[in-house]
This record gives sequence, C-alpha cells and structure tokens, in this order.
Amino acid sequence: MELIIKVVEIKGKCPVYKVGDEIYLEEGYKLKSKGPICMHSLASIMPYYNALSNGVSPEKLGLGKKDKAYVQCLDPCKYTGGGTVVFEIIREGKEHQ
Repeated sequence: MELIIKVVEIKGKCPVYKVGDEIYLEEGYKLKSKGPICMHSLASIMPYYNALSNGVSPEKLGLGKKDKAYVQCLDPCKYTGGGTVVFEIIREGKEHQ
C-alpha cells in the first residue's frame, strides 16, 4: 500500500519544502520524491507510517479524522528561524486534494 504525504502548510520559512510538495512511501519502506526529503519530516512520520500503511485509521491514532492523518515536522521555527511543515498523509486510492 502506498502512502501519499503532502505538504499542506508551512509556518515560517522551510528551506526544503513548499506547499503542495509530495512524498510517496511505496510498499511500506521505499521513499520517493521529486525533490529532497528533510530529516525533520522523517522523524515526524516514522512513528505512524507502518500503522497507516496497514489500514489503521488516522482517527484511531489521534492524527485526524476519516482517511486523512496530519503530522508536523519537529523544527520549532519560532526559535530557529526555520519552518514548521504540516503534512497530510493518506493511503493510495483515498481521495486527496
């Protein structure tokens, strides 16, 4: 099952992502992206990707409602001058915008 991880919001200035960027997780372990992938974002996604890939609902994990999960990167932009990125995560085949 593939996960689609989409940048939906950036607080501050992120040097890696822009709104609309997508990362794909194929077969539960293969990361694909047209651009670079930030380590801060991986730290945010890692605790949940396996459960989401295997059909555990975002609501059950406390990450959202219905078929969309939300996590944010660990960069506390207020203190670093960087950007905190909010990601929407859906399973392939689910409607996403």
